[in-house]
Amino acid sequence: MSNTQQFGTTTVEDDAAESLPVATGFRGMLHGFGATGVSMLIHMLILLSLALITFDNPVQVISQILVVPTPTIEDPPVEIELEPEVEIVQPENVALFTAAPAMGMTSNTPEAISKPKLDQTLVAKANTSKISIDAPTVAMPSSMSLIAAVPDGEVKGESRDIVDSYQQAIDRMSQELIWMVDKGPVLAIWCFDQSESMKDDQKEIRDRIDNVYEQLGLDDRVGSGSDALLTAVTSYGERFIDHTQHKPTHDRAKIRGAIDAVPIDRSGKEMMCAAVGTAITTYRDLTRRGRQMALILVTDESGDTGNNDVYMEKAIEVAKAAKCKIFVLGRESVFGYPYAYIRWNHPQTKRTHWLQVDRGPETAFPEQLQTDGFRRRHDAFSSGFGPYEQSRMARETNGIFFMLPSVETNLVGAHKEKYELDALRPYRPDLRARVEAFADRKQFPLRTLIWQVIQDLNPHQKGAQQAVELRVEFSTKPPEFVQQVRQEQAKAKMHLQYMARAEKTMLEGKKLREQEADPRWQANYDLTLAQLIAYQARVYEYGVALEEFLKNPKTAAPMKGGKVFVHWDIYTNNKVRTEDAKPYIERAKTLFNEVVSTHPGSPWAARAKWELARGFGVDLRADYHTPVVDVKNPTPIPKL
Repeated sequence: MSNTQQFGTTTVEDDAAESLPVATGFRGMLHGFGATGVSMLIHMLILLSLALITFDNPVQVISQILVVPTPTIEDPPVEIELEPEVEIVQPENVALFTAAPAMGMTSNTPEAISKPKLDQTLVAKANTSKISIDAPTVAMPSSMSLIAAVPDGEVKGESRDIVDSYQQAIDRMSQELIWMVDKGPVLAIWCFDQSESMKDDQKEIRDRIDNVYEQLGLDDRVGSGSDALLTAVTSYGERFIDHTQHKPTHDRAKIRGAIDAVPIDRSGKEMMCAAVGTAITTYRDLTRRGRQMALILVTDESGDTGNNDVYMEKAIEVAKAAKCKIFVLGRESVFGYPYAYIRWNHPQTKRTHWLQVDRGPETAFPEQLQTDGFRRRHDAFSSGFGPYEQSRMARETNGIFFMLPSVETNLVGAHKEKYELDALRPYRPDLRARVEAFADRKQFPLRTLIWQVIQDLNPHQKGAQQAVELRVEFSTKPPEFVQQVRQEQAKAKMHLQYMARAEKTMLEGKKLREQEADPRWQANYDLTLAQLIAYQARVYEYGVALEEFLKNPKTAAPMKGGKVFVHWDIYTNNKVRTEDAKPYIERAKTLFNEVVSTHPGSPWAARAKWELARGFGVDLRADYHTPVVDVKNPTPIPKL
């Protein structure tokens, strides 16, 4: 018995061959899309346009540090199943990406139609685009000047202070508290995230709590000056808990015990901003007796989006009224993306899961594409800044956001970059209130344009998934494989059509980029345009690779190294299959290199290098997993 599985050994009847020839070229693509497809595309765009009318909730240092060189990479195998909410697009009755017969066609089957073409008119349009939008941005202040414009008498804190470890963070916190104690007695409120991922961090802080009192010259003996620093311990998940029960203490044993009592919340909800406001309100009476207040937030996530939207500004108001400084010991946010993923292996079933956590973005609204060209992002790309909510709370209350630079072991797609402080200074995020940033954006056409493209291509936005979520795992069973290929090729065509229009719109807005004063938004434009061009080439190669696999199937051993062959994975490489994609690839390479040279030492440059290293070709390879164990009533998958 053969130890390989071969698609070619199974004959599959393919309805895709029984269609009439259609026109070629870009118009031919639209014609071949069919009445059903056009209707679906129009309805999808109408839904997206209506969604944009509403005010959506976002889905959201050492002076010189060398940038870590980006290694040559390829897209890693995907270890996560397709989300159940992804909608299915019915396959068209045409072979989309080739003129050659597909697998399973018989001699009686009419020849497949000619392949659609990329819109090559956009290649020539790059340097000859006409401007049809008048930009009211000239003579308007940039967001950088607005950020720097602080009212007289108001002191702003540090939204970004990189530390190497908790030890260094505790030392810096101790120094801040020493300065406060010099002015009078202080109450320090610790506010811990109840996530399971934070237990090790809490233990390390508990073990170092003595350092704070020792550096202050205080001890546990009751006597004069022993209450110069009192400590309260609180925590939050879905609910808020006051572990010191409104009785702050200088007793270190009680403080350590209170930290040990922080539970693990299994709900996956983190009501961060509400907890900050509640903690300050709970102990506010002490500040009315002349005691200063500092709240120390310890978390590795940016908190529940809906809760943040409702309570962040309220928490800041409460902190200002109590003259409470907010210090944050947190993690670096993901560049322009609300989420990160933690790899978790089920101890019983042995299956690998990617658990979604909130880890960004660094801005009030995402300013980067939420897709990697095929589907939603699964990277943890360094932004150089902390999450927007935490950075804003620290800055507005004259506190500090201490950014821990270490990368967690199980963080999926971790791409750690260390940027030079001076290089990032012009690219500081706008930390004004969301409502201000939203209102201001309407006055800057370039920002509105970029945000609209991001939202239209956002896989997390309901209604957009069917066009921007392409399958990256395919069945090992030939009939299912053919059906999946036809569905994904139909979606790929929709994806190509939208990206071509988005690119055209971006090119027409090229003059707006020249009039934009903020380097951050210039960089957003440059990178987004380059990605739109690169993703068109990759999606086209994706459709071609799937078609060629049907014609010339690969084989795979059912077992390898004790692991089981589970599916075929899509990945990118440097092997380009078609001439059609090459002009797009050359343009994308030129634009990515311009991003690197125009914005050196920044996340935009690092991301451009990463995109170049991915390659523009697409292929399939066998993916092997540890055999899944069938377990009755397995342990529930945790929520982080």
